[in-house]
Amino acid sequence: MPPGEEPSLKGVLVAPPGIVIPRSELEVRATRSGGPGGQHVNTSSTRVEIVWNVRSSGVLTEDQRARALAKLASRLDSTGALRIVSSETRSQRQNRELAEQRLADVVRSALTVPKKRKRTKPTYSSVQKRLEGKRHRSGKKRERRRDSDD
Repeated sequence: MPPGEEPSLKGVLVAPPGIVIPRSELEVRATRSGGPGGQHVNTSSTRVEIVWNVRSSGVLTEDQRARALAKLASRLDSTGALRIVSSETRSQRQNRELAEQRLADVVRSALTVPKKRKRTKPTYSSVQKRLEGKRHRSGKKRERRRDSDD
């Protein structure tokens, strides 16, 4: 696992900020995966699908639930379930770890509150430069008009 990442605890999935999703709320399915692998791929169930119902989860506060439902609206089904699928590797265990990490990342990004933008004022010198540039361009065009009238 990369440095700085929170480890998965036994029985729970850690998805900051301070959210711990119990594994009992996760529905994990392993199915047959497509792609390379020859005959092996036809007999082993290595594709992992994790389903977590955001709407009925007891982990989130009402504010967090509303934010998650709004941010993840395009990824949720009609019951409010978020589905994460992983079939990158030929190992079910690795695919499960990848899917859990992806779920944690999706939940983390959905729950982060963006900083409010502070309006800034242009500096006096930048305003002066802009106005001087406008005067310069208008002067050029004014000179061109005078030449064509002769």
